[in-house]
Amino acid sequence: MKSLFTVKVLLICSIFLGSSLSAIAKEETSEGGKKDIKTEIKEYIDHHLKDSHDFSIFSYTEDNGEHVYVGVPLPVILWDNGIHVFSSSQFHHGETLAQAGGNYYALEHGKIYKTDAEGTLTFDEEGHATNIRPLDFSVTKNVVMMIITGLLMLWLFSSLARSYAKNNGVPTGAGRFFEPIVLYIRDDIAKPTIGEKRYKKYMPFLLTIFFFIWFLNMFGLTPLGINVTGNIAITFGLALLTFLITNFTGTKDYWKHLVDPLGDAMPWYGKLPIYIILVPIELLGLIIKPFALLIRLYANMQAGHIVLMSLIGLMFIFKSWIGSPLSFFLAFAITLIEILVALLQAYIFTMLSSLYFGFASEEHEHDEDPELAHL
Repeated sequence: MKSLFTVKVLLICSIFLGSSLSAIAKEETSEGGKKDIKTEIKEYIDHHLKDSHDFSIFSYTEDNGEHVYVGVPLPVILWDNGIHVFSSSQFHHGETLAQAGGNYYALEHGKIYKTDAEGTLTFDEEGHATNIRPLDFSVTKNVVMMIITGLLMLWLFSSLARSYAKNNGVPTGAGRFFEPIVLYIRDDIAKPTIGEKRYKKYMPFLLTIFFFIWFLNMFGLTPLGINVTGNIAITFGLALLTFLITNFTGTKDYWKHLVDPLGDAMPWYGKLPIYIILVPIELLGLIIKPFALLIRLYANMQAGHIVLMSLIGLMFIFKSWIGSPLSFFLAFAITLIEILVALLQAYIFTMLSSLYFGFASEEHEHDEDPELAHL
């Protein structure tokens, strides 16, 4: 029964994605001709991977060639000699200009530029717009999904906490599913890596980051296709939290190891030549660790979406009874793998964060006997 439900969900996902690709394949260029199907698919994948100022659900092309978008506009918040707030529907997906406070703004490749009433944009040799970009504090699609995920987690785990209180610590309903996961993070991740003494103060963050990344990854596999964790700005923010918590909660032994990794094993004049190389490497590790976190999560989720969308796009390239079904089943298999990857990436991020917290919490026992200090 569960397998049948999974197949239905994946079929719905493919239908949504396929309809969107089919609609884009019919869209005509400004010169009046149709774009190459491979170019259309590439543009659609690029659009899917990027954040946007509106919450698009799907799109289609009518018989008269008009491209229709179905979705929800989001608020645009700009700072340009004052705050300007307006709906992203004014852009009509970049086809029209938006006016606010006597200024005109154009949407070009997901970025907002200040322009004139005619919508004039200037470009450099590499094709990048050179117009002034106001500070953009808009509520984008990724922000909406993070808010929804946060509210979902707040409602879910607060209700689970109340059910625990009512049933004397016995899980009921969804709690029976989530309790083993919480216990696993506590007993098999936090305690072994951080230690019995200090693990409790890190548990709220570890649980939050695990479920937050997992839920966002799973939302990215729905027909809405929200690629939140495939955005490097999001993964940078998550890694930055781990970096700040690690260093602000670090013990004296942790910081001493960074600046004096050899300790008292050698006299200072013997360590000085070594520390010219060793200390910068230790300090560089402070940056490399969170960088590894953000790149690993970003690259894996980004690559998964690219592969999945490319396989679905192959159905419209082959257009045959052999190639198209083969592409569908390959996309089906990749989707199953992505479900596992969504959970695996949440686990890896949580595990590595816990390891870094363990390094920061490490305390060494110092021998008070001066006669044994040299041993």
